[in-house]
Amino acid sequence: MINIKSKKNKSANGETTYFDYSLLFIIIFLIGFGMVMLYSTSSYNAQLKFDDPLHYVKTQGMATVFGFVVIAVLIKAIDYHLYGKFAVFAYFAGLVLVILVKTGLGMEFNGARRWLKLGPLSFQPAEAVKLIVIISMAYMINEMGSKVNTLKGMFFLFGMTTLQAGFLGVITSNLSSAIIVEGIGVIMIFVATKNYKPFIILGLIGVSAVALFFLYETKIASSFRLERVKVWLDPTNEKYINDGGYQVLQALYAIGSGGILGKGLGNSIQKMGFVPEAQNDMIFTIICEELGLVGGIGLIAMFAFMIWRFMVIANNAPDLFGAMIVVGVLAHIALQVVLNVAVVTNTIPNTGVTLPFISYGGTSVLFLMTEMGIVLSISRRIRHEE
Repeated sequence: MINIKSKKNKSANGETTYFDYSLLFIIIFLIGFGMVMLYSTSSYNAQLKFDDPLHYVKTQGMATVFGFVVIAVLIKAIDYHLYGKFAVFAYFAGLVLVILVKTGLGMEFNGARRWLKLGPLSFQPAEAVKLIVIISMAYMINEMGSKVNTLKGMFFLFGMTTLQAGFLGVITSNLSSAIIVEGIGVIMIFVATKNYKPFIILGLIGVSAVALFFLYETKIASSFRLERVKVWLDPTNEKYINDGGYQVLQALYAIGSGGILGKGLGNSIQKMGFVPEAQNDMIFTIICEELGLVGGIGLIAMFAFMIWRFMVIANNAPDLFGAMIVVGVLAHIALQVVLNVAVVTNTIPNTGVTLPFISYGGTSVLFLMTEMGIVLSISRRIRHEE
């Protein structure tokens, strides 16, 4: 068993347990750094649109404060095994939430209908579905036991994940979230199984399904995804320079102009309207412009440290259910970080993926902090072996 270098605690029955303060520190650091960069990135745009340079920071701050309350409750008051009792209900609730987007509760923003409006509150069902898939997949893997190593068991798990991802992709046209949901499930299955040959078959089927969906979206339903691929291949083409290629080029200009050490915090030029909605998906470009290559690599290193702590907690979790939840959260964070950095550097076509804890988005931050609370509650129940 890996020794977790965190503070020892005495549980109610007198056993010595651990709480991963290293993970808690990195969560606080990323959130604090995210708030600083959000203000630096969004203040100009917020002043123009809302006559308040702190508009985005205030909104994000409220979600963050509530998120810390959720973390405290999850750590102190809720045993993570309780989630397993509601896993099946939550799975189908996730499908219902996505369907509700097409009803009167659905809300359109920037041409995309992906939000639900509940009174004064609005949120993206996609963020809830990510957490739901983590919990429900962990529950199913735990209940299946050794059956997870069979081809039938793997097909079942793969199908359950694909159903959630398919709903997101088809109903909300949110391909990026669908890819992340599918990726979370695939990684959890990969970690859980000992038989990798069927996994290869399932992987090929999954790739084929994604390819068919992409062809349907681009050639039958619409052409904007195909345009994104063309922009990715040739962003300097005059046909795209004032359309999809504009954001890509401005993002690359921001990263390149930052150099090694950057222009200094608050001194970005590209955030002055050149990179559209920079506080969202493209915030990493402003980080690189202001803090340089050192700042960008430093942030990635912090995410790598967080992922390592997840691995330690998963390896020491009290049971398979807890371990698989942590693996699911690990997959979620890793996928979003990799995809976001790949998009802003034009390594892959633009998919609209936010950078965890850093990009603007109250729903995203709240659900991410909920995931962190669950992982910390699992770490708190790891018994120390003298």
